[in-house]
Amino acid sequence: MVRVVFVGPPGVGKGTQAAELARELRIPHLSTGDLLRAAVAAQSPLGRQAEGHMRAGGLVPDDLVLQILQERLGRPDAAGGFILDGFPRNPAQAVALDRITPVDVVVAFDLPSDVLESRLVNRRVCPTCQSVYNLLTQPPRVAGRCDRDGTELVQRPDDRPEAVATRLRVYAEQTAPLRELYRARGLLRAVDARGTPDEVRARVRRLID
Repeated sequence: MVRVVFVGPPGVGKGTQAAELARELRIPHLSTGDLLRAAVAAQSPLGRQAEGHMRAGGLVPDDLVLQILQERLGRPDAAGGFILDGFPRNPAQAVALDRITPVDVVVAFDLPSDVLESRLVNRRVCPTCQSVYNLLTQPPRVAGRCDRDGTELVQRPDDRPEAVATRLRVYAEQTAPLRELYRARGLLRAVDARGTPDEVRARVRRLID
């Protein structure tokens, strides 16, 4: 069994790595956003509670997120472990997570701030299939159009320069302290997130294995 938490600033590539490694290891990739959307779509009792907060434009409370996560971890495909991406976001959430599951290793993705900013402001997304591109490192074959369905690509509001600066500041203030908490527990493993996705994935596999 391998129970992994991925931490790192927005744009560092942890979601991409989590999805690929989860397929390789045959364990679920659990992101907070996906869990909430799935619960809402299923209209479970917890999903309906989460939907109320989301429709009101507020954050879903931590205790509700934890209940949804605990429910998901009870399914058979999570018996061999999981990769948790996007939660916990701060030390208080990490302490709350301890109440529902132990964690074996925490992978912290490191990338220089100028590279992070460049990745985010040059990211474009297909609003139809959600494919993600980068104008510098992974551009579409036809400029401005999705390779899969030809839809015009868009820039997310939170990928605009002014929003990127805010997101990175919030990460530094709220999420970065997780590193110290998990380092003190002997669980933290830092990985250099520079290079191709395959290069980064090989580094992560060595840390997990």
